[in-house]
Amino acid sequence: MAETEKSTKSSSTLLTVIIAFVANTLVAGAKSVAAVLSGSASMAAEAAHSWADTGNQVFLFFAERRSARPRDRSHPMGYGREAYVWSMFAAFGLFTAGAVVSIMHGIQQIIAPEPAADFTIAYVVLGVAFVFEGISFIQAFRQTRKAAHELERHTLEQVLISSDPTLRAVFAEDAAALIGLVVAFVGVFLHQVTGSPLPDAIGSITVGVLLAIVAVVLIDRNRRFLVGQGVTPDIERSMARRVLEHPEIARLTYLHLEFVGPRKLYLVAAVDLEGDHPEHEVAVVLRRIERELEEHETVEEAVLTLATLDEAALRF
Repeated sequence: MAETEKSTKSSSTLLTVIIAFVANTLVAGAKSVAAVLSGSASMAAEAAHSWADTGNQVFLFFAERRSARPRDRSHPMGYGREAYVWSMFAAFGLFTAGAVVSIMHGIQQIIAPEPAADFTIAYVVLGVAFVFEGISFIQAFRQTRKAAHELERHTLEQVLISSDPTLRAVFAEDAAALIGLVVAFVGVFLHQVTGSPLPDAIGSITVGVLLAIVAVVLIDRNRRFLVGQGVTPDIERSMARRVLEHPEIARLTYLHLEFVGPRKLYLVAAVDLEGDHPEHEVAVVLRRIERELEEHETVEEAVLTLATLDEAALRF
């Protein structure tokens, strides 16, 4: 049952990545054509943004696939943290290929403006892009909201503190894409109305700054999980209750939880067993309880030790 749940959640995230990849590829091509034909700086920034997102989906695909591999002798904690490595690459890609290019293009447009031509195609592409990006965002939003509901969190809170970097990246990039499309529309419209390329150039720079902020947030979140992010109080309470619900555990005096991958925890606990087991049976009982705890979908490995009589029980 636990393996089925793990597989289902991984498949849902993979589907979200694939939908985002297809949407971004179509949108990037259309934006590139529109940028060339219209000469709009904001449209060029949006094209750079979409191509960056398309490349990032490849990194996120690797993040999801490689982190799902089962643990082996060379990786006793599994490969879960690979998700944060590949997601970090994606965030750096968003910063360089998206943010830097957009800001540089906007500055160039201010220094040496190029005449704009066909605004109609820019509006059409922006509208189509909004539909495709919206479809991708809805998929990411639904999956995030479902995960937030299971943990009794707000959706945005789940985005920020979730251990799933792939879903967080798709959600953040799609949200930034929708905001960027609105900014680009305003820039193109003001360019057409005023005849000045300045609003369009400012729109390009604004899109770049937005992407930079998103990229920095994603980089920071991945960094935290790579160096050993602790769990939130709600997860700690939930896992403590699960340990104490075991019929052979009477008391819990120590609990250490650490993320070793998306939705994967390393659990260390000191417990007092029910009854009075002979010394030669204690290790056997502890090992059996460890394996039973590892049947839970989020527990990658559980290590139990005996509590001493002078240790106070944890209260949750």
